[in-house]
Amino acid sequence: MEKDFEKKSDIIAGRNPVSEAVNSGRAIEHIIIARGELNGSIKVIVAKAKERKIPIKEVDRKKLDYMCGGAVHQGIAAVAAVKEYASVEDMFALAESRNEKPFIIVLDEIEDSHNLGAIIRTAECAGAHGIIISKRRAVGLNYTVGKASAGAYEYMPVARVTNIPVVLDELKEKGCWIYGADMNGAVYAENDLKGACALVIGSEGKGLGRLVKEKCDVILSLPMCGKINSLNASVAAGILMYEFTRQRLGIKAVNGG
Repeated sequence: MEKDFEKKSDIIAGRNPVSEAVNSGRAIEHIIIARGELNGSIKVIVAKAKERKIPIKEVDRKKLDYMCGGAVHQGIAAVAAVKEYASVEDMFALAESRNEKPFIIVLDEIEDSHNLGAIIRTAECAGAHGIIISKRRAVGLNYTVGKASAGAYEYMPVARVTNIPVVLDELKEKGCWIYGADMNGAVYAENDLKGACALVIGSEGKGLGRLVKEKCDVILSLPMCGKINSLNASVAAGILMYEFTRQRLGIKAVNGG
């Protein structure tokens, strides 16, 4: 029963409901249309959605039927966000209100809802001021993400941007040092992580994109002692976030580091 609810909970089905959601300015992850239905009123809805830079996806009608859980969709549905997106400026304002140096998490095309939810949960616990995600080739604030975050999404600003490399340049202009997570880099605990900063986590399959990696000031690595050469994205993010937090709170390691 819960799986059925999870499937339908963030779906807006039907031409009029989707049109009203788009016109009202509601936060929408993406719009899904059945192949062969891009005509008439659906064409008008898609044009308005593109003006709002809402991604459009075409799928087989059977898949749309399944996603809508039996609801009448008339060839179109929208996946709604569980929360309105924030702006990058909101994150800096939050840091200022706490009298803290900005600590921002940037996610380069994270595609798994459970990974994003887990990262949001850890970021909130670790005292981060916000998370930046990509609009394309990445998951957004859907119902599964909200559930996986255990409600942390209510307290964590999440901004959705078109171009991650451009945003990294903007963060640099605001005084942030950019740290990327990758296999071939400096040992994470041997860096001073106490200043204004952004931690960039790559996608589950490809890691950091080339342009994103080039924008990083420092690449941080975790020691890998087993036969597997990489960690789950949310696990790696959690370990690194708490090293930032340990240093920012002045908590000393046993050896005084």
